[in-house]
Amino acid sequence: MAEQNLENIDLEQYPHINKGLAGIVAFSTTKSFIDGQTGDLIYAGYHIDTLAENATFEEVCFLLWNDRLPNQEELDELHNKLRSERQLPEPVIEYIKNTRKDAEPMAVLRTAVSMLADFQDDSNDTNHAIAVTAQIPTIIAAFDRVRNGKEVVSPLDEGSTAFNFLYMLNGEKPGQAAEKTMNLCLVLHAEHGMNASTFTCRTICATESDMFSAVTGAIGALKGPLHGGANTAVMNMLLNLKEQGENADPVKFTKEKLNKKEKMMGFGHRVYKTFDPRAVHLRKMSKELSEETGHEYLYEWSEAMVKTMKEEKNIDPNVDFFSASVYYSIGIQPDLYTCIFTMSRISGWTAHFFEQKANNRLIRPRALYVGEKNLDWVPVEDR
Repeated sequence: MAEQNLENIDLEQYPHINKGLAGIVAFSTTKSFIDGQTGDLIYAGYHIDTLAENATFEEVCFLLWNDRLPNQEELDELHNKLRSERQLPEPVIEYIKNTRKDAEPMAVLRTAVSMLADFQDDSNDTNHAIAVTAQIPTIIAAFDRVRNGKEVVSPLDEGSTAFNFLYMLNGEKPGQAAEKTMNLCLVLHAEHGMNASTFTCRTICATESDMFSAVTGAIGALKGPLHGGANTAVMNMLLNLKEQGENADPVKFTKEKLNKKEKMMGFGHRVYKTFDPRAVHLRKMSKELSEETGHEYLYEWSEAMVKTMKEEKNIDPNVDFFSASVYYSIGIQPDLYTCIFTMSRISGWTAHFFEQKANNRLIRPRALYVGEKNLDWVPVEDR
C-alpha cells in the first residue's frame, strides 16, 4: 500500500482528524456514561456497582431499552416473552449441526444470527430485540454441544437467561452460585458506550437497515481481538503459563513479555485511566470461584500479573482480565468467551438501535484524501 503523506495538507482546515476517531463525539445517548478518570460506569442513570449488586440481566435489558427499571408486572412479561422466543428455527439448528465442528464459534454465531431474520413474521423492532436476545444463548450452547459430539439440549420455558444458558450448555440445571455468577457477567458486559461494535450497529441502523443486519455487523466487529476477543487471549496466556508446570512464574512471565515489547492482554483500556469498575466485581468473583473450584493458582497468578503491570507500567486490568478466569472456573471453554460477551452486549446494541432509529440521520463522516491527483494515463504495455 502507498505511504500516506500529510506534509502538504493544511491540517488547520481539518481540526477533527483523530486516528480511530479518538475523542470525537458522534452521538448523544441515554444508554451509558463512562468516566475514564474516576473509573465510573453508569447504565441509564444507575451506577454499575448498584446494578452488579442488585440487578438481573433481564432488568438490565429493560433498563437499557426503556431508560427505566421495570415494575414486577413488566419484568414478568419480559421474562415470558424471552422464554417464548428461545427455540431456534429448524433450519438454523440444521446449519449448526452441519457446519464444521472446528469452526470459530463467533463465525458460527454471526452466520446463525443473520439467518434468524428469515424467520421473523413482523417488522416490530421490540419483538426482534427480544427474539435475538433470547436466541443467541441457544445458538452458542447448541454449537458447543454439537462440536463436542453431544445432543443439542432444548431450552427450558422457565428460569432466567443465565440459568437457561448454563442448562443448555451443560445438560443439567445449574446451582444457585453458578447462575449468580453467569448473571453478574451478563450485567457487567451489557453496555459500554460508543465502542467499535456499538458504533457499527448504529451505523447500519442509520441506513434504515433491519435490526438483524445491525446485530450481525456488530458481532463481526466484536469478533476482532482488539475488541471482544481479549478475554480468550487472557485465558490462553494463563494456560500457556500453566504448561510450564512447577517453573511457572507469573512475575517473570510478565516481565519477559514486557521486555519483548509484547502486549499483555487484559491490561489497559481505550477509555479507563484507572481500574476498570467492572473488573472490580469480576476480581472478587474470580477469588471466590478459584477457592470453590480448586483454581486458586489462576487467581494468584492473575494478582501477581496485576501487581507487576502496575509496578512496571502503571497499567490496570480491564474487564477482560478477570472475566477469563471466572468463565474458566464455571466450565466455559476459552474460545466461547467472546460469544458470551455477545450474549450480554446484545442488550446494549439493541438499545442503541432503538435510540438511533428514534432520531436518525445517515452516518457519513468525511475522509481526508492524501493521495496523488490527476495522474497521466500510462498504457498497460508501458507500466
